[in-house]
Amino acid sequence: MPNPDQLIDQTLAAEERDLLRRIGEDPGHVQQALTLFAGRSGWVSGLLLAVQAVMFIAGLWAGWQFFQAQDTLAALHWGLPSAVLLVMSLMIKLALWPVMQTNRLLVALKRLELMVTQRSGVDS
Repeated sequence: MPNPDQLIDQTLAAEERDLLRRIGEDPGHVQQALTLFAGRSGWVSGLLLAVQAVMFIAGLWAGWQFFQAQDTLAALHWGLPSAVLLVMSLMIKLALWPVMQTNRLLVALKRLELMVTQRSGVDS
């Protein structure tokens, strides 16, 4: 009895095999990050990333001013905003990671759906 994967592969057309191969590959981190900007809500991810970058740069600048401060009050004046801005930029960045995981799961579900469709086509 042939292996089910071999049976599926034999019945697929060349185009379908290419599609299954592309869906089956796990994309790299950069490619997954770029998928955040696709679709109807891509502009939201772009806006969040822009705000995150501005907060990160402002946090670094305030941190630099913190280390240049001569007295305690001036250090607090720059240190607290620096910490808050850096933590907020990290939270925004972390908010985008579940979207990447959701996209990975959707690709896996599409692959599974394609395999089930092909398998039911083989059995009938």
